[in-house]
Order: sequence, then C-alpha cells, then structure tokens
Amino acid sequence: MSITPKLTRFDLSMIVISLVIGMGIFATPGEVATSSSNPFLYFGAWFFGGAVSLCGALTFAEIGARYPTTGGFYKVFSYCFHPAFAFMINWILVISNAASVAAVALIGAEYINPIIMPASLQNDLGIKIMTITSVLILYIINFLGIKMSARTQNALTIFKISMILILCTAVFKSHITPTTYRIIVPPGDNKYNLSAFGISLVAVFFTYGGYQQTINFGGDIINAKTNIPKAIFTGMITVIFLYLLINFAYYSVLGIKGLQHKTALAATLAGAIFGAVGYKIISLLMFVSVLAFINVNIMANPRVYYAMAEDGILPNRFKRVNQKTQVQEFGLSFFVTAVLLILFFISSFQKMLSYVMFFDTIGLSTAAVTIFILRKKTKHLNGTGIYTMKWYPVIPIIFIVAYWFVTISIFIENPLAALICLCAFVAGLIIYFITKNSQNTIIIP
Repeated sequence: MSITPKLTRFDLSMIVISLVIGMGIFATPGEVATSSSNPFLYFGAWFFGGAVSLCGALTFAEIGARYPTTGGFYKVFSYCFHPAFAFMINWILVISNAASVAAVALIGAEYINPIIMPASLQNDLGIKIMTITSVLILYIINFLGIKMSARTQNALTIFKISMILILCTAVFKSHITPTTYRIIVPPGDNKYNLSAFGISLVAVFFTYGGYQQTINFGGDIINAKTNIPKAIFTGMITVIFLYLLINFAYYSVLGIKGLQHKTALAATLAGAIFGAVGYKIISLLMFVSVLAFINVNIMANPRVYYAMAEDGILPNRFKRVNQKTQVQEFGLSFFVTAVLLILFFISSFQKMLSYVMFFDTIGLSTAAVTIFILRKKTKHLNGTGIYTMKWYPVIPIIFIVAYWFVTISIFIENPLAALICLCAFVAGLIIYFITKNSQNTIIIP
C-alpha cells in the first residue's frame, strides 16, 4: 500500500504558495508596525524575514532533494537523529497545525457569513455552521483523490494570487490620509531597539512560514529530487514578491500610524479600489484564502501520520492508502476530526501566535540542522545532478541563528507560553517511550 507519485512541479509550487499565504498577511502587518514604529524598521523586518525565509527554503529544498519521502518532516528527524526526537517535535506540530486550521477556518467564516447566510444565522451558530461545512466539503474533495485535491488547490491559489495583485492597485486610487492616527511607540520609547525588532519578527516569520511542510509530499511528487527544490524556490520567490508588494500598498495607503490602528487592512485596500462593495470583495478573498489554507493542510498533515506509522509509532491503519485515489482514508479522517473537535473549544487566533511560533521556531531550526548530517550520510548523491545549495554552510546557519533569535525573543516576551511549549515537547518524549514500551511488551500465555 505504498504511495505512487502523481503531483507535478506546478502542483507542488502551488502547494508551497498556499502553505505560506494563509491569513497572516492580512493581519500581522499591524502587529509588525506596532512593534517597529519606524518605516525603515518595519520594511527591514519584512525584507530580513523574506531573506531568512529564502535561506530556509533553500535549505529545505536540499533536504527534500536528498531525502525525498512521504512525511519527510518527520522522517528526516528520525533518519538524522532518533525516532524519539522526531516524535517529540512532530506530535505537537501536528496538533498545532490542526489548531491553526480550525482558527483560520473560523476567521474565514466570519468574513463570508454576513454575505451568504440568512439574517437568522448572523451569529456564532451561523459561523460555526459555515466553518464546519467548509471543512467537510474540502474533506470530501480530498477523499476523492490526491489529484482532485491538487487541482482544487491550484484553482484556489491562482485566484488568491490574482486578488492580492488587485488589492495592490489601491496605491493608485487611495485618498486616505494616515496623519489622523496617533503613532504607537514600543515599550522603552526606543523605535530602533533590538528587542522590538525581535518581537516584530515573530509575526513576520509566522507569515512567511509553512513551506517546510512541502517535504511531506516527497513520495507524491514525480521526479522528487529535481522537482522539490525547484518548486520550493519558485513558490517562495513568488510569496516574497507578493508580501513586499502588498506591504508597500498597506504603507502607501495607511502609513505606519494607520497600520498600527487598522485591523481590517485588506478591507481598507478593497474599499479604496471598489468603494462600498469593497467589503464584499475582500470577504470573498478572505474566504478563498482560508479554503486554500485548509485544503493544503488536509493534504499535508496525514502524510506525517503515514511516516509515523512506518516507524511503528502509530497503528498501521494510519499508513493505509487507497491505491486508486492515493488517499490515506483513515489518516485524513483523523486529522479532519481533530480540526472539527478543536473548533468547539478554540477562542482566539491571536492568543495562539506565541505558542504556534515557539513550536515552529524550534521545529524549523532543528530540522534545518539535519542538512549537515544529511550531507555526510548522502555523499553518494554528490555529482549525480541533485540540487545542492550555494554558499553552504552560510545559508543554513543564517536561517538557524535568525530563528533562535526569535525563539529567545518569545521566551523573554512571554516566558509562560515558552514554558508551556517546552513542557509539551517533553510530554511528547514521554508519550513516545510509553508507546514503544507497550509495543515491545510480550504477554506470555
């Protein structure tokens, strides 16, 4: 019941873009502006974040090329370190991903609900109904097959890119004057302090993150050793371009002061272009963006379960694949069920940011370390045409150091969140050994 490669380089490029562009770019610029109340610091954070993310993308491109396998983000830890460490990192990331999907789904429903729901359902119940319906529709689409999922993803991603480009035209039509807002200076009254820059990078890296999940599709990609690095590079260059472009549009329309005070940033741009119907336009954009984010996570996360099942950490049913559709029917259902359960308990996406980013910064920076081990273990691949990043080891070192800088910034800013996250990692390690010991226990009749 192995997985047969069916996805093309274009499919994977669209997956990369959708893994990265979720709801973050429509919300986090305001938080970045609040942390860095100077235009040079603001754009510096986005340029620096883009450069570091590109370093990370190149690192993961080589990791994916040297070790193309299903559930690669788990497998590479297991191969380079130990299955216990792989489980410790990945078990909490899978939970975190399900929580992020649930939170983003709620945000999307809040946008589209007033437009398509009757007046009697313009409330929390209506939002929950819309959220659950959206997740279930995408679940059915994914159940029909990996190619059907990819075609849906391609259409949603192309639509999302087009709408972002349209929003950027607001710079030519806006008459909003940003001088009506009072500027917010970070604590300490120092617009250029290192701590403020570090905190602003939490939101920036969150907005740029997600591309690392691409290596989970190593077993699904046709000619993976060539197509994974090219797709990651193409996708991330597109994302960086779009992010810098829309941030320029935000700044041109609102200025730093306006960015700090406005929450519905994309709605403001849409209003500048389309006038009174701008809200409806942006509601559609937000909903499509949410659908793309949900869909790509439904595609990616069950592949991690597959890898864990191969290592015997999860039951074999998690790696059962329908040979016709290439769908892990049980793994897919399990992830969607987790999302739906979280939907009944989740409260705020903003409150999750520190927790999600602490998990991500540790997970991504540690995963990037595997490139040094992979280079030694896969020497036989050198000179075979496999992708090899230039400026090694400078590129991965820049990425690792930058992410640990953000990890330390989170720890200083929110030590409680950091402590809870560290306890969650330790809990994963304990769960691993309990699971392995129970599997190794032999009952003699």
